[in-house]
Amino acid sequence: MSYIVFDVETPNRANDRISSIGITAVKEGRIVAQYATLVDPETHFDAFNTQLTGIDAEKVRGAPDFAELWERIGPIMSKGILVAHNAVFDMSVLRQCLKSYGIAWKATVPYLCTVQIGRRVLPGMRHNLDVMCRHYGIPLDHHQADSDSRACAEILLRYIKSGVDVDSFVKQYRMR
Repeated sequence: MSYIVFDVETPNRANDRISSIGITAVKEGRIVAQYATLVDPETHFDAFNTQLTGIDAEKVRGAPDFAELWERIGPIMSKGILVAHNAVFDMSVLRQCLKSYGIAWKATVPYLCTVQIGRRVLPGMRHNLDVMCRHYGIPLDHHQADSDSRACAEILLRYIKSGVDVDSFVKQYRMR
């Protein structure tokens, strides 16, 4: 099974545009590829988001907008089950971007949420990404999309290697 683990950072509280994305591909129980880029969200940045991610309008100057980005990542995102930590957030931002840019994609996509899996297999602990990384000894530069997607992929691999049937947690997300 192939998993496309991704993380997005957003420029403001509307959470309908992306300022950075990290993608980590997992196949046959190992990480096989990584991709990350800043994205020009073509909208304003809130101070909170800039403080959290270190990304501002100056930093994304010259970066691809979402339409340009989608030409690169659309084929990648179609090659497996999408995975994210707190997936409903990342899936929602992706759906909003596709809608805002008038890009037609699949009506529904399969996805996994490592938070939801964690709550089932490791009850009684917090499942924030930084907490899970400390638990598993995974390096993390939090709120950096490349690091967050890699860490999420590592968590997914820990679940798989411990015998968790992660595919039993697959859900469908409505993209339209």
